[in-house]
Amino acid sequence: MQVAVVGSGYVGTVTAVCLARLGHVVVGLDADERRAKELDAGELPFFEPGLAELLLDTLGTGRLSFTSEPPTAITSSDVVFLCVGTPTGEDGLPDLSQVAAAVRSIAPHLRDGVVIVNKSTVPVGCGNWVRTMLEEALPRHGAPHFSVASNPEFLREGSAIADFLYPDRIVVGGENGSVERVRDLYQPILTQSFAEGRPGEEPRLFVTDIPSAEMIKYAANAFLATKISYANEIAGICELVGADARQVLPAIGADARIGAKFLQPGIGWGGSCFGKDVTALVATAADYGYSASIMRANVEVNQGQRAAVIHKLQHELKVLKGIAPEVTSMRTQGKRVLIVDDLVDTGNTARIVRELLPAAHFATVYAKPLGRPLVDTFITEVSQDTWIYFPWDTGLAFVPPIREGGD
Repeated sequence: MQVAVVGSGYVGTVTAVCLARLGHVVVGLDADERRAKELDAGELPFFEPGLAELLLDTLGTGRLSFTSEPPTAITSSDVVFLCVGTPTGEDGLPDLSQVAAAVRSIAPHLRDGVVIVNKSTVPVGCGNWVRTMLEEALPRHGAPHFSVASNPEFLREGSAIADFLYPDRIVVGGENGSVERVRDLYQPILTQSFAEGRPGEEPRLFVTDIPSAEMIKYAANAFLATKISYANEIAGICELVGADARQVLPAIGADARIGAKFLQPGIGWGGSCFGKDVTALVATAADYGYSASIMRANVEVNQGQRAAVIHKLQHELKVLKGIAPEVTSMRTQGKRVLIVDDLVDTGNTARIVRELLPAAHFATVYAKPLGRPLVDTFITEVSQDTWIYFPWDTGLAFVPPIREGGD
């Protein structure tokens, strides 16, 4: 089957490479010409175990290529995947500007009968929005017939290839025959009939309407985040009463109805998906007048856990004195990012950042503008170790390190 994958970030690249590995002819489309050329030359812009090798192998078969030219990718494609970024907007809902740009770029080149598959994490109702955008972009007479589907991704960093090829389930929400086309595309995975398949471990296929498929991704990630927050709250109570959470939680997880995964205490949840998806789910509920109390409590517990970790660092390391900033970390494009909130005491903040930097590549500092002297002090104390980004109007963007570190 001829496939186009729009967006060559983490999800898009994994999707393109794995579909080509299954035998489909795939063209990855990215608006960034440099990235498209790098991928087409076998250069992976982020790290994912096994993906660089699989990229080279599939490029070598001639079934995979990358381009920045929409006609090259779209004109002959039976299925077009949308795999562009949907970062959180100021209102808590995903910013769909990249989805809109992708739809506009592919519309003039669609063939008759094409299926547009949204794999980006989008709010419930986005499938209808994409359909409407395409209808408005296409000519009134002689426009190709198309259908829209939703196929949420459940990839984890570090195991994305296995998650794609050996999933627990595949979710497809669609209309007008689109489900059958996507099912055919995934048939080697559904039957585990490809060369490295695992017969007897066939995933379940869930066929839904489009809004339900869109909701499944948000609901799944929100539940996992809630489970982590629950584990951290139980661990906090254990500390107060003299119990050991390392003994309590495994016994709880042994119950088959609960399960042990995501039931370990720690710094809290973060990463590229959980925070964005929980925030979007809360914002979506609010749009309909629903408070989503459990999700809000989930966020509150998680924020408290980050503060608790800093307090423990202060207690154990002693050097972390004074008012501690809120610190967490996430992964983006294969790199770990240190995020520091509330820059008030530059010296104290710098000490904490230095303690945590060995696991990070650069720091993002969120703070109210407190004046250039304070900012300059922080840069002087920290920038020899890391990249710093101030996402507010200081006249600064990325501040490069005085010497490279940590890559």
